[in-house]
Amino acid sequence: MARDAGLEELIREELGDRAGLSEKAMFGGWAYLLQGNLLLGAREGSLLVRLGKGNDGWALALPDIELMVMNGRAMHGWVRAGADAYGDDALRRRLLDGAIAFVETLPPK
Repeated sequence: MARDAGLEELIREELGDRAGLSEKAMFGGWAYLLQGNLLLGAREGSLLVRLGKGNDGWALALPDIELMVMNGRAMHGWVRAGADAYGDDALRRRLLDGAIAFVETLPPK
């Protein structure tokens, strides 16, 4: 899969100039880290969001959001939001806020 410049720009606008935020290429897409902890990733057609184990049920109940699976392994606490989900401004903001809230509980790397 290729990078998605439009999605990356939406994420940058939403995250702003938050302290401790960094970006880098990862998993064939673009990753966003907060204090060195993986926060989310963007690839063409999907937004990967780290909500934390036990914090993802609300998101998984919504259309176009599913549990992230990597190499056949379920990644509990991570969701993959499709274009219909991340294209909804309010839902995208809610997903990003959920990811930030969880990652801020982790010790910096």
